[in-house]
Amino acid sequence: MGTEGLNRALYGSKLKAYALMRRTTYLLAILSVGLLIYAHGIAQEPATIQLLFNAIDAILSIFVVIYLLRILYAFERVKFLKRTWFEGVLMALIFINEVTTYGLGESIIYTVLERFDIPLSEELYRVAVSLFMLLLLLIELLETRVHLKTLQIKPTITFLLSFLFLILAGAGLLMMPNMTNSPGSMRLIDALFMATSASCVTGLAVVDPGTYFTFSGQVVLLMLVQLGGLGILTFATFFATLMRQGIGIKQHVAMFELMESESLFSTKNLLRKLVLMTFSIEAIGAVILFMTWGPNAEFESVGSKIFFSVFHAVSAFCNAGLSLYPEGLYTEPVRFAYVLHLTVAGLILFGGIGFPTIIDVLSPKAMRSRMRTPWKNWRLLSRITIFTSAALIAMGTVGFFLLEYFNTLAHLSFVEAVIASFFQAVTTRTAGFNTLDISALNVPTLLMFIFLMFIGASPGSTGGGIKTTTFTIILLSVWATIRGKRNVEIGRRTIPHSVSYKAFSVFTFAAMINIFFLFILTITDSQFDIFRLAFEQVSAFATVGLSTGITAGLSDPGKSVIILSMFMGRVGTLTLALALSTRATTTAYKYPETHVPVG
Repeated sequence: MGTEGLNRALYGSKLKAYALMRRTTYLLAILSVGLLIYAHGIAQEPATIQLLFNAIDAILSIFVVIYLLRILYAFERVKFLKRTWFEGVLMALIFINEVTTYGLGESIIYTVLERFDIPLSEELYRVAVSLFMLLLLLIELLETRVHLKTLQIKPTITFLLSFLFLILAGAGLLMMPNMTNSPGSMRLIDALFMATSASCVTGLAVVDPGTYFTFSGQVVLLMLVQLGGLGILTFATFFATLMRQGIGIKQHVAMFELMESESLFSTKNLLRKLVLMTFSIEAIGAVILFMTWGPNAEFESVGSKIFFSVFHAVSAFCNAGLSLYPEGLYTEPVRFAYVLHLTVAGLILFGGIGFPTIIDVLSPKAMRSRMRTPWKNWRLLSRITIFTSAALIAMGTVGFFLLEYFNTLAHLSFVEAVIASFFQAVTTRTAGFNTLDISALNVPTLLMFIFLMFIGASPGSTGGGIKTTTFTIILLSVWATIRGKRNVEIGRRTIPHSVSYKAFSVFTFAAMINIFFLFILTITDSQFDIFRLAFEQVSAFATVGLSTGITAGLSDPGKSVIILSMFMGRVGTLTLALALSTRATTTAYKYPETHVPVG
């Protein structure tokens, strides 16, 4: 029987077979995720854990069989294999591991990893399996037509709900007994705080992640930081395009609005570039960190050193600021590892400058184009973000150096003091790492930090704050008003009045929210002075993560306020306002003008 005969024989059962395979995949993905969560989070007995892993391996074998059946039922099989190459590679790895484990009695994956002195090979493989299961589940959810039909909600609401889901799922995982080294489970409010801090890439912590959480708990934090940095929708949509036929027009519209791309056509390409560039920068950063920990930093094994490098690279690029050291990069073994500090600062800069700017300036295609046409300028957005960021970092570096030279910088040489000042100017924008004792800083320095934190990173980045473009447009609008000009101009371009209104709206919302939450904190946590509370509040809202050391001492209501601040700061005040508000039915009218004295 030839190919045509096989296709004709299978044609009649194709629809039923695909429906059955999809339902089976969906149910088994849910079951396997549940088994993995139970194995990593609750199960204590080795025999029970091994039984759970055997059940998961059985489910993986079924996935391999389903993939082979899909190849059989795909009438254009070569095109199908090209389209699903990523899934095919994963299935091949699973198949090889299953055959070697149960056929030869020794897993080839464990053997290879152990040759590189990685004793956590089994845990790492299970984590990879966990991620794969979650991936399948997300893709199945995206492709379920009922899901798309019943959830007819606007993209802003979807964006908010995705972060809310990530936080609640993360808190539930962190509360499991096996996630912490302390007896019992983590308190709900503390688990919510840590999950929100990681998902909203803030970095404030009520416990020390390096000692309080087990390896499983630290992996959960790492996953929350990575998913929160780019957004769970970004990852889900990216892998849906990678592992299946693609995404529909509704997902394209959602990603277009959320990623602020210039056209609907460019959204898919921008999405792919965004995710691949993220993984590439983080991988390069992790390699450099691995080589620059310094002689004083000791690790249990090569595997532990690799995990520390990956964790801090992801945390830095996503501007999260979470560290596995108790005092961040101020901890003794890495306090003077200045090459490490500069690497982290570089990752923070890449994460905070914004993906549209990175793609416009640093992508290979853009650089080749600029070499051919050197007179061609950067896009206006790139110029605003780069020049504004450079000015703020320069101001922060010089300001910190002058204000702290006889205080926290007194014991350092001139070059060390300059590096420390530069690092703090960079990290204050939205990252939250520290190489000096923040609680020992002078009051003027902390005031400058509040100003820098409030402005934050750039649009389309992993950072928070009101954004550099908002700050620039407000300054230009004020300057145009002072000079009596009708239009706001920059780079021989006119900024529309609607953009100026939006900038002032973002600033007003942010200022009002911070003042209101600070007012509540002065009631719930009156044991701390208002200045420390203001620093903590702005740090939470701008998703920075710097603290004067009062985070763990906050009351439960105070922690709730900070949790809400981190969430609102990550999703954006204007996004939240648009999601909760109702749009005007029409704007096709205008009342008579009147004069109101201002100022």
